[in-house]
Amino acid sequence: VIKPDGSGERILSEDYLVEGPTWAPNGRVLMFFRQSERNPDSAELVTVDITGHHERILFTSTAASDPAWSPLIP
Repeated sequence: VIKPDGSGERILSEDYLVEGPTWAPNGRVLMFFRQSERNPDSAELVTVDITGHHERILFTSTAASDPAWSPLIP
């Protein structure tokens, strides 16, 4: 993530493959799928807050893509 002016770049995940990033409607949480080199046949659906410190694995699958948020997030 970076600030609108292009400064303050932060890497939120250093896995092998990260795809489908999507921001929560409240703008405070990013959701994405990732694969790691140690287990390339499995994808994890992950959320992480904008600080990058509160990562949560929501789901693990062998076939998933394009995560989307429900329209109502408090």
